[in-house]
Amino acid sequence: MTYKHPSGEEFGGVIGRTIDESTPWWPAPKLKAGSPNIVMIVLDDTGFAHLGCYGSSIETPNIDAIAKGGVRFTGFHTTALCSPTRACLLTGRNHHAVGMRGISNFDTGFPNMRGSIPKSAATLAEVLRENGYATFATGKWHLAPMAECSAAGPYTNWPLQKGFDRYYGFLQGETDQFYPELTSDNHFVDVPATVEEGYHFSNDVVDRSQAMIRDLTSLVPEKPFFLYLAFGAMHSPHQAPKEYLDKYRGRFDEGWDVAREKWFARQKEMGIIPKDTKLAPRNPGVKPWDELSANQQTFAARLQEAFAAMLDHTDAQIGRLVEFLKGIGQWENTLFILLSDNGASQEGGQVGVLDEMKWFNGMQENPDTAVNRLDDIGTEHSHCNIPWGWAQAGNTPLKWYKQNTHGGGVRDPLIVHFPGMLAEPGSVRKQFCHAVDITPTILDIVGIETPGVVGGVPQMPVHGVSLKAAFADPGAPIARPSQFFEMLGHRGIWKDGWKAVTHHRPGTPFDDDQWELYHLDQDFSESNDLASAHPEKVKALVDLWWSEAEKSGALPLDDRNGIALFAASRRPGMPTSRARFVYYPPVSHIIADTCPPVARGWTMTAEISHPAKGGDGALIARGSINSGFVLYIRNGVPHFDYNSFHDHMLIAGKAPLSAGDHAIEVRVTRRGDGGGDAVLSVDGAVVAEGVIPRMLFLISSTGMDLGRSLSPVNSDYHEPFAYPGTIRRVVFEIPRDQRAGEVRAQVRAAEAQQ
Repeated sequence: MTYKHPSGEEFGGVIGRTIDESTPWWPAPKLKAGSPNIVMIVLDDTGFAHLGCYGSSIETPNIDAIAKGGVRFTGFHTTALCSPTRACLLTGRNHHAVGMRGISNFDTGFPNMRGSIPKSAATLAEVLRENGYATFATGKWHLAPMAECSAAGPYTNWPLQKGFDRYYGFLQGETDQFYPELTSDNHFVDVPATVEEGYHFSNDVVDRSQAMIRDLTSLVPEKPFFLYLAFGAMHSPHQAPKEYLDKYRGRFDEGWDVAREKWFARQKEMGIIPKDTKLAPRNPGVKPWDELSANQQTFAARLQEAFAAMLDHTDAQIGRLVEFLKGIGQWENTLFILLSDNGASQEGGQVGVLDEMKWFNGMQENPDTAVNRLDDIGTEHSHCNIPWGWAQAGNTPLKWYKQNTHGGGVRDPLIVHFPGMLAEPGSVRKQFCHAVDITPTILDIVGIETPGVVGGVPQMPVHGVSLKAAFADPGAPIARPSQFFEMLGHRGIWKDGWKAVTHHRPGTPFDDDQWELYHLDQDFSESNDLASAHPEKVKALVDLWWSEAEKSGALPLDDRNGIALFAASRRPGMPTSRARFVYYPPVSHIIADTCPPVARGWTMTAEISHPAKGGDGALIARGSINSGFVLYIRNGVPHFDYNSFHDHMLIAGKAPLSAGDHAIEVRVTRRGDGGGDAVLSVDGAVVAEGVIPRMLFLISSTGMDLGRSLSPVNSDYHEPFAYPGTIRRVVFEIPRDQRAGEVRAQVRAAEAQQ
């Protein structure tokens, strides 16, 4: 009979009155000796064809080597967007069921879109940690509501509260690779080096991953680890060190049509796709390369060079991690998984962008002027993304992109390396599988039962199935009945090798959607629509879609665009719902989603005590060198700069500040034409005025600093440009009713034009 201690512990020894009358007892180890380490690497916005081992001419020798010693899956599917796929990966559940219908920036007021994972869907990290694993997360998180990602929390959905022992990375959906917004564990930290010193986030995040593992294996070598490493690559901004940018100069001058044909041929040679696969037609809006103007070709080729350079550089960092694991004797006992979270991005638009935020502001890039800044592309002076033509090439041989439920959005690379556990290393696995299958597979391999209760909370059913059988047998069937897809109104359903899918037009009735039908087992690229030939199968699959959608909590359907979803998520009680913001510096970095919303205009006042000497520095800095605004003091004189994608409106006072107390104010009033009037005042007296040609709805993905500028907004200064005086208070006042409807209407109109 066991003894139950007041702590709740079931004790299997003997408890007597004295130690001489008692027998000690220890619980059996939860893991078998030699349990494997697990490394999961997640790439962002990387299409089916982008890796060298999936057909691309982009050099990825380290990833290719992993594939040569492992296996490549060609039937792996995701959700078509980042946060939802990551929720699937880490829980084994469909994304709607865990409240992650879209990106974690959104909370639309419905259970399918809360932007956070409920406690009833414990993460893989939570389960592994409870069973003896050390758990580390590095890189992109994007699984917490952005309104919760300020230094004030709540930290409920940050990595450490979701099962990870340590974390280092960024909480947002993207970050500047040279000036990232960094979080270590539960607090914000500064970038450890400068661009001039060679800093790049991909290097840094691998260094930090190695450090976490090194500490563990040096001090407790018996303990296995789980590393979840999610690079910022290949999400925009595409940024890489100069030597990588130089390496790809001129490599894509032949254009996307030629590259796509070459990559398609390589895929057939490699056995990645069946020999009879057809190359999907160009997506709407993708012009033949030869029909582009010279400037359009030059601009598009340079954007693709930056993409390739970043992927090559990322591959080198993955190679460093592999060599590190080999060097500490852990590679042979590590289950190594590498995948992409969705297909190549469509957010660069038809011609590509120097700054991706233009896409979200409904602005079309002009290649005829963009070519004047070719050398900025891929550096800290751009936040670029590739055009649709190059994105479809990255998704070869498939159609559509990230956000869509056709193959180009949901069919992605998956590579598994596990020494001694894989039949026919270097081969291909063709089974249909999904991101929800990764967690069940890992738990099956480690020998851990999926828990029914975690932390006292009953768990919802796991929707994925284990792929372990396919490791030992390339032809092993995977026992999954079906898989449904839904993203931003686009829908799809797979069953027994058949797929029904729609490309939804926002604003049109869902009942008017045209369902397409493909026999994926015979039509890899979804090129032969069989809907008219098999209407009964279409009906059966559509009926199944509605059933699965209801079962997984996917309803209601919602086809609002990103700006509308941001607006719908600004519920009362959020940090950005106030009209008045008062800060008492020094405060931690403020991420974009918790910054004052300034699209409608604003007034900001910095109350300072200015020193007698050496008083230069940033008072309020929001954004980056690519877009943002900054109030700063240079040569003793107050300056205000509004940077709209390198188009600066800079005004300055006429005299240096005297020592002592001052109130420096900037008032920006939006005009009916979308521009703004800026007034700079010192102690109530106007010292400068200027006109902002165009005010931005989403000014930057980079947030705000007070008393310094960790990401420079212009070339007048270098980071951190800390203000040496005292900032007693910073106050933002936001007009509640200033043309709010007009602003939204203008943005929607601009998006529709694009």
